[in-house]
Amino acid sequence: MVDYRVVVDLSGAQDPGRTSFGSEVNVRFTAEEGAESFIDFIHDSVSSVELNGELLDVDDVVEGSRIRLPELGEANELRVVGRGLYSRSGEGLHRYVDPQDGEVYIYTQYEPADCRRVFAVFEQPDLKAEFQFTVIAPPQWLAASNGELVASRPCDDGDVPGAVSHEFAPTQRISSYITTILAGPYTRVTDEWSGTDAQGEPVTIPLALYCRRALADAMDSEELFALTKQGLDFFPRLFAFAYPFGKYEQAFVPEYNLGAMENPGLVTFTEDYLFPSGATRAQLAGRANTLMHEMSHMWFGDLVTMRWWDDLWLKESFAEFMGAYACVHATQYTDAWVTFALARKEWAYRQDQLRTTHPVVADIVDLEAARQNFDGITYAKGASVLKQLVAFVGEESFVDACRAYFRRFAFRNTDLADFLDVLDEACDHDVRAWAQQWLHTTGVPVLSFAVSGDAAAGSGSGATLTQSAREPRPHVLTVGVYGRSAADAPVTVTERVEVRVPAEDGPTDLPEDRAAVLAGALAGDDAVVGTTFALLNDTDLTYCLAHPDARSLAALTRVVGGIEDPLARAVGHSQLWAAVRDGRLRPEDYVRMVAQRCTGETHAAILTTVLDHARQALGEYVPVAHRVHVRRVLLDALRDALLRAAPGSDAQLILARAFSREAARDGAYARPIQEWLGGIRSIEGLPLTPQLRWSMLTAVTATGHSTMSELRSERARDSSRDGHLGHLQALAAMRSDRAKQQAWERILSGELSNDELSATISGFQLASPAVLRRYEDAYFEQVTRWWDERSMEIATRMVRGLYPRTLDVRASSAAVTDVVARHRVVRATTRWLDEHQDAPAALRRIMTELLDEARRSVDLQARCLTR
Repeated sequence: MVDYRVVVDLSGAQDPGRTSFGSEVNVRFTAEEGAESFIDFIHDSVSSVELNGELLDVDDVVEGSRIRLPELGEANELRVVGRGLYSRSGEGLHRYVDPQDGEVYIYTQYEPADCRRVFAVFEQPDLKAEFQFTVIAPPQWLAASNGELVASRPCDDGDVPGAVSHEFAPTQRISSYITTILAGPYTRVTDEWSGTDAQGEPVTIPLALYCRRALADAMDSEELFALTKQGLDFFPRLFAFAYPFGKYEQAFVPEYNLGAMENPGLVTFTEDYLFPSGATRAQLAGRANTLMHEMSHMWFGDLVTMRWWDDLWLKESFAEFMGAYACVHATQYTDAWVTFALARKEWAYRQDQLRTTHPVVADIVDLEAARQNFDGITYAKGASVLKQLVAFVGEESFVDACRAYFRRFAFRNTDLADFLDVLDEACDHDVRAWAQQWLHTTGVPVLSFAVSGDAAAGSGSGATLTQSAREPRPHVLTVGVYGRSAADAPVTVTERVEVRVPAEDGPTDLPEDRAAVLAGALAGDDAVVGTTFALLNDTDLTYCLAHPDARSLAALTRVVGGIEDPLARAVGHSQLWAAVRDGRLRPEDYVRMVAQRCTGETHAAILTTVLDHARQALGEYVPVAHRVHVRRVLLDALRDALLRAAPGSDAQLILARAFSREAARDGAYARPIQEWLGGIRSIEGLPLTPQLRWSMLTAVTATGHSTMSELRSERARDSSRDGHLGHLQALAAMRSDRAKQQAWERILSGELSNDELSATISGFQLASPAVLRRYEDAYFEQVTRWWDERSMEIATRMVRGLYPRTLDVRASSAAVTDVVARHRVVRATTRWLDEHQDAPAALRRIMTELLDEARRSVDLQARCLTR
């Protein structure tokens, strides 16, 4: 590839009746003399195709989304003129109409292959080229792209006269999926970063932030610019390679399907990272992590790009790891590994236990498969494996390999072998065997720890670590012994040893000296009875499901909240949650533990995640017959903790959000919520922001304690995007059969945008099992049609969001396996898969994952009822 010159005409975007935009591309590329190829364009229409000066017959060469290119020369010039379609799904070129002021905002999102929706393109990551964009827009709009703005001039040949043509400088050689444009009446704030390059020469990088005008007050530019500068200080120094793309701009956009996207020169983020309703430290830390994740992509992904999506991990796993690593080393959010250990890795563990799991280095046969693999394996497991790699080869060797990688492959494409080459040169370990064991295998290894002899009596004579895995892997990890010196003392580590576990299935004896240290600590005379335990993988170096022994599991349930070190506390919570999902800890016992011992948690990320886990356990794993009582235990604890929380604290906000979400399932708590909403009572330090008000209003609506007129009045007071989505969710949550039917019809209408759809589905699912069961047959009858008729993003939200959630299980004398197999939702999903063998692979994957999750839910409920 040589270069693209692209003109996108958005001058008519403000007209609500206009569904398409003008698209013109001129491409220069090389080929074999006489060869035939094609270029992709998912279009509304194609009016002209000119190849090497000859106009081709559009009817002859345009075949669906492909344009056939016959009789190519060695050097070729192609011009394609047509029209693309505006998107409301967040795919391609998305047009958003702000409900607050009626303004229109445009942005693009392409990964992995939606660039084809905007202009004709050779859509492969290894076909890098220079891209030069021109955006024609209404005169009052800003426009931005990857390159610097070169010129803006009046333009009279657009869809609408009087527009302005914005021309941008050509990019470096990049892949098509990371090109981007932005246009609209965005608020823009500027700054600059100044520093030096690797040679000590001064460098200045222009910075900018964009957001909708309605969110201008919520864009905390001082914090965002500070993080950006910290990243630009850190990464070029770490990688010994200067930031390669000129300016560094960041845009916060509405209805975004992702957290962010690493377009060089213009990174796009979901505007949910702006917080008009307030933010906890956990939310701010999450945003910082994403910002660093995207910045690391400037090197891992943009500068050096995978050849094909098989090696997606070469950018996403590395960026996931680097996001946390940079936060720890360069920002105030030095506890990033805490959130990673408890929240991000749980995503990986869950995904890796599904039948649809795949190796970190996956076999990607098509673009649908590529889109599906932006998942917990590629992100969180891949990053976990990299964290283990750093422990395996050493941090210095890993950084040296990264530096060599960028020097050798800058602006080129690579695969796993290329990275292993530089890693092999940087260290003395067998990295190819390591890669085979970790990157080409699937499943979560299980590690358990045991002390032989009577540790309690001080006669421990040995210790073993046992690995159970379909494909064993080598591990470098630590084992800590934790305990209390007094009843009211914090739980601290008394001993910690590093252990290397070979890639063998079965027990590994620890060296005698290390075993003696651990056994002695477990039998310590000053330990408080029942609070001393072994914590496997306590510094979270490796990727595994750690199974505590019975004594340690029992101790963890009693004292996990008292572990002083946040990372060890997160690891302990992670192991308790794994025990719930594996059937080793009763779900209702877990919920009670959270209610009794964890609502006073001081770390915002841990508190948020643990409450989310309790909510999931209650809604999916606790038998329906037990839920009312257990839910009230949790709701009482949340309410009491909320009233005790320090005014204005993170805990207060997290508890209020958790309480309002869970109260949507129990009308007994409607009265205090109504009093808060009506101003009859208040909670000191807790402002009822629009987001929190809508959450509370949805709760009372779902339990039949509000009216349509109340929802209309609230909507009239709040014209924001949050108000719009909150209103849609509350409408769908209304308790009447008519309201549910109307919500179902809105969902199926095809008229809702991506976020409107999700809000409506969320409200619809807030219904009694008896009501939701009426829609189960319709779901299985229509799911294939949804996939065929909707975009992949919209169809995915419908298939996942509308899947039957009423997985109630009754007490039975039948074996648990029979209860699972006979459950109506399990049977219906199994039947659908049996009858739709030829359905698209991506849809079958989603349905298979939903079936696996349903089986786990039914299995855990049935186990509870048989104990």
